[in-house]
Amino acid sequence: MTSQTETPTTPTEPSTTAINRQMLVILDFGSQYSELIARRIRETEVYSEVLSYRTSVEQLKQLNPQGIILSGGPNSVYDEGAPHCDPEIWNLGIPILGVCYGMQLMVQQLGGQVERAQRAEYGKASLWIDDPTDLLTNVEDGTTMWMSHGDSVTQMPSGFEVLAHTDNTPSAAIADHERKFYGVQFHPEVVHSIGGQALIRNFVYHICECQPTWTTEAFIEEAIREVRARVGDRRVLLALSGGVDSSTLAFLLNRAIGDKLTCMFIDQGFMRKGEPERLVKLFEEEFHINVSYVNARDRFLEKVNGVTDPEVKRKRIGHEFIRVFEEESRRLGPFDYLAQGTLYPDVIESADTNVDPKTGERVAVKIKSHHNVGGLPKDLQFKLVEPLRKLFKDEVRKLGRSLGLPEEIVRRHPFPGPGLAIRILGEVTAEKLNILRDADYIVREEIRIRGMYHDFWQAFAVLLPVRSVGVMGDQRTYAYPIVLRCVSSEDGMTADWSRAPYDLLEAISNRIVNEVEGVNRVVYDITSKPPGTIEWE
Repeated sequence: MTSQTETPTTPTEPSTTAINRQMLVILDFGSQYSELIARRIRETEVYSEVLSYRTSVEQLKQLNPQGIILSGGPNSVYDEGAPHCDPEIWNLGIPILGVCYGMQLMVQQLGGQVERAQRAEYGKASLWIDDPTDLLTNVEDGTTMWMSHGDSVTQMPSGFEVLAHTDNTPSAAIADHERKFYGVQFHPEVVHSIGGQALIRNFVYHICECQPTWTTEAFIEEAIREVRARVGDRRVLLALSGGVDSSTLAFLLNRAIGDKLTCMFIDQGFMRKGEPERLVKLFEEEFHINVSYVNARDRFLEKVNGVTDPEVKRKRIGHEFIRVFEEESRRLGPFDYLAQGTLYPDVIESADTNVDPKTGERVAVKIKSHHNVGGLPKDLQFKLVEPLRKLFKDEVRKLGRSLGLPEEIVRRHPFPGPGLAIRILGEVTAEKLNILRDADYIVREEIRIRGMYHDFWQAFAVLLPVRSVGVMGDQRTYAYPIVLRCVSSEDGMTADWSRAPYDLLEAISNRIVNEVEGVNRVVYDITSKPPGTIEWE
């Protein structure tokens, strides 16, 4: 994983720092899987970037990619206004792989024909291989691939031949071997495509002839070099949340600039039991990284007093974070740079690149939402340091491990910025926070005792704003219910409820009812996402 952090990159703005590095470019035509294609390529230890389909050939030549992948998309290539790439890409002399819409666009622009299919094809399909070489080397005949298309190729361009078919699609994979143009009607990047990664590796290694140079070690060396060159002897401020992104960034910056880094941890009172104390102790005593602890619990609790609407609750927490951050940064400062744990998905999803017109530097006008901030005041100006902005979450975890970050942080379950405040439905009070903190602690302790912590994407407790009748010690109780939420997921975009063992559920329920005052009932949420969400608010 080699880093290129200097130039902001979005799908509409290609990086200019990858000129001397082997890379593949994904041109995005609006597919929900474009980011996933980039991740799959990164898994082969080759760098990849997602760019807009509008990227010109001149811009591509500056990047000097070893290959190009055209993504899928929701349009039909024959629709009026359908997105088309610069037709000059076919004259670049480099391998090109079209995926679904990308394949159809390749066919159309090179003189073939695409029409509405007699039968649409969605979901799993068996791929029957006609040419087991080149792109389909080591891809098993009859393997499962994921289809999602209503159009099909009815006439191939000159020079193309069929590599594979399905029962419904005669041209499921095609190739012009001489020009190294390839197309697949299925999505090799999704987990449902059993032979998909083998196909991607064939394209990356054998067809594009890339070398596996995108490694964690190479990234660390280059990121440190770039941070030192950019920051010099000036001071950097980092808002530390305790999550893997900000913690990994703190480790990286500490190695690069040492005591020129100041981490600010704002305790808003909504974290889990013992976490603020544990975090500060870890960073100061064990990691020897300077952390300024700000106890703002009373301020935040006052701001959400009486608030029941979840969006209002989030906004009030975010706005208060801004005020506290502004006050404390001025007290601790001055600082020239603000470090943010921006990741590549954030870059892909946002084209917000605020640039100082005088200096050309990016200026921070917002902190990521998981830090509780919707936007810093415009008069609070920092230059940004974002060394992680080219990384996906799984790459950040690998980086954290290489830097020495403990597993309790590297594999920490995702935790929302507003914390327990959005796991208490309705009004947030000190009493409810104490109840939920104790219940949540029991949930986490029980799954750890059984060695099951990493079996779940998230496992946590939710407190409902209702009470129910119960019986404890021959006496009537009227207390709160706790909802137990355990889900499995790969990326949090979709999730399924976890089939947790009954003995685990029983142990958690018994302990919460017996040990947490104010609770007399525990229920289990068996809703997937969608239609539900992972968090309740």
